[in-house]
Amino acid sequence: MEKAKNVLQTELQSCCKDPMTGFYRDGYCHTGPQDTGRHVVCAIMTAEFLAFSKSRGNDLSTPIPEYQFPGLQPGDQWCLCAMRWQEAFEAGVAPTVILEATHEKALEYIAFEDLLEHKLVRE
Repeated sequence: MEKAKNVLQTELQSCCKDPMTGFYRDGYCHTGPQDTGRHVVCAIMTAEFLAFSKSRGNDLSTPIPEYQFPGLQPGDQWCLCAMRWQEAFEAGVAPTVILEATHEKALEYIAFEDLLEHKLVRE
């Protein structure tokens, strides 16, 4: 099986294992036919984004144990739906992304330049 690639066209890196993220809950922003939401953008949550997502009907802050969902806090890393990130970008509240952990499929929905504008800068 071919290894997944990120938006930089290198091997996809883990987004987060605490909390365990990804459509497949494997820590990676992998995607496949079952992932209709395309959870491919590795992002660092902010209070502004969490409030925005909740206002759009997707409350990411409240735990849902039966789905192994812990509820997110600012600072948590999470694999977001590409279209939700794009919607947040257009509203001016897009969270920072980790390019190395963002699946290349994100580029089907989001301009690379927009992701670059919101990339995590490591010092």
